[in-house]
Amino acid sequence: MPRPLRKPRSAPFAFVSLSLLAMLAGCALTSPTPSAPPAPLAADSELAPFSANPPGALPRGWRPQAITRAKKPTEYQLVDDGGVSVLHAHAAASASALMRDLDLDPAERPWLRWRWKAARPIHAADNRYRDSEDSPVRIVLAFDGDKGSLPFTEQILFETGRLVVGRELPYATLVYIWENRAPVGSVIAHTRTGQVKMVVAASGADGIGQWRSLSRNIVDDYRRAFGQAPGRLIGIGVMSDTDNTGETADAWYGDIELHRTPPD
Repeated sequence: MPRPLRKPRSAPFAFVSLSLLAMLAGCALTSPTPSAPPAPLAADSELAPFSANPPGALPRGWRPQAITRAKKPTEYQLVDDGGVSVLHAHAAASASALMRDLDLDPAERPWLRWRWKAARPIHAADNRYRDSEDSPVRIVLAFDGDKGSLPFTEQILFETGRLVVGRELPYATLVYIWENRAPVGSVIAHTRTGQVKMVVAASGADGIGQWRSLSRNIVDDYRRAFGQAPGRLIGIGVMSDTDNTGETADAWYGDIELHRTPPD
């Protein structure tokens, strides 16, 4: 429980349902129904793997985060894949996330490792443009920071969001995506705010239909994207979305891990 008089925690994915503050899939992420948030993980705790959960439900500690009520949510469920539980996402002209709160210093565990698989590309997707900003798979990281240092227009957006959502929004959001056209390593600025940046982790049709294991140094990527060191990592999520293109996508996520050292 938060201590009295403590500054409210940022809400990793509770983005505002306003056109000028629309984020990620072209609009805001808002909680579908009021509920008490789960207790955040301790700074030195491990991110619970999907494989530690039985198939047939959602992973413990993760919760759905809906897009505005006008948006159809993506379906998420743990399934068996060769004896291992993985998270299956089915997006049909839909968009929503599955997220979990965190609280840790990313410099202590800067290496993000994960597995994902996409059944097919989203042919019309191009994340450089607002009307085609879709991806079959996304890993979403939310960071805390000093909002008072941002340009006045960004501060107005955050304040508007706080009033609508009822709690603080993340200072910055870094998103790893599977992009159709931009090369791996590219940083794509969001079309509506400078506080959301997308890093292309996979591109084109290479590896479609196969499990792919990836790793990224989130501290280095954050510095490239935002020009400064990251604050505390306060949330992580996955998101498969096809709401802008209207296409259908199936994808799978394996365990997501944070490590001190790069992979061997």
